[in-house]
Amino acid sequence: MEGRRRHGAQLTAEQCGRLGALLGVVHASLERVMPVEGCEQGKKSASARGGARTDEGAPDSEPRTPSSAGPSDGRRLAPPGEGVPDDRHRARAGRSAPGAERAASTRHATAPAHGARTGKPHSGHPHVQKAGTTTSVDVGADPAATFALIDDLLARVRGHRPADSFDELARHRLLERRSLLEQHVGRRPPHSGPVGWVHGDFHPFNLLYRGDAPAAIVDWDRLGVKPRADEAVRAAAIFFVRPAGTLDLPKVRAYARAYRRTAGATPSELAAAVHRVWWERLNDFWMLRWHYERGDTRADSQFPAASALVVWWTREYEAVCDAFVG
Repeated sequence: MEGRRRHGAQLTAEQCGRLGALLGVVHASLERVMPVEGCEQGKKSASARGGARTDEGAPDSEPRTPSSAGPSDGRRLAPPGEGVPDDRHRARAGRSAPGAERAASTRHATAPAHGARTGKPHSGHPHVQKAGTTTSVDVGADPAATFALIDDLLARVRGHRPADSFDELARHRLLERRSLLEQHVGRRPPHSGPVGWVHGDFHPFNLLYRGDAPAAIVDWDRLGVKPRADEAVRAAAIFFVRPAGTLDLPKVRAYARAYRRTAGATPSELAAAVHRVWWERLNDFWMLRWHYERGDTRADSQFPAASALVVWWTREYEAVCDAFVG
């Protein structure tokens, strides 16, 4: 399939709306074509597919890197019926900024240690809970495991010789992230949101354009049953991230409105997904693990923007939420 790849910076506000509508149609259509049914096996499948914290933009398995795919113009990319007014009001009134004094539940089983990857989705046709219901098996990343990982990575940074500018930035971001996590440790999300079939890897590398219109969505090997709204938020964080590590919020708003309309998602679902994906990113270090544990530098060019994004997102949490639910 031939076509061009486009980052959000190359899209107009109207095209961003089309992008969100497209993902919403994908989610709604998958549910119609492959309705999911609840059973115990499904709960285990949902846990295996959605329960582990994943790396940025690449749920469940190794992320794509510039060496394996990229936009045609060489631009650097990061590594994935509208609600009624009452529901929108509840979404805004019920959410709290990262610094709010509200402890997350600790009764749920902890997720795998931070940075753990669950491998590619296994084959077969899993049966999971009814789409649109909530499962409590998907808890956010365990901050205790994240603190341990930060300490390990800092030791690796200190031991890298000769030290270079990447080491300096990595050390700065690790210390910064540890401080942020200490401030917001009580904000761990307790469980996942409504689940349904998702593409699993929706980002600029996997969407081909012909002219101004999307022509094909490729790379369906991560198709699975997971929280649908989380995929919408992750995709926006990849499409609309700027080089300085901020999001283009007007474009996010156009995208999210169209997504909610075509997917039938409520503002409260998107607000909860924003919180889960923010927490996921706060605990996410896959780029540094590639660099220091594997000696793999393919993702190094993505690290400055990706690491800056979570800091900005934490500071502008309410504005980000408003862009997704407004």
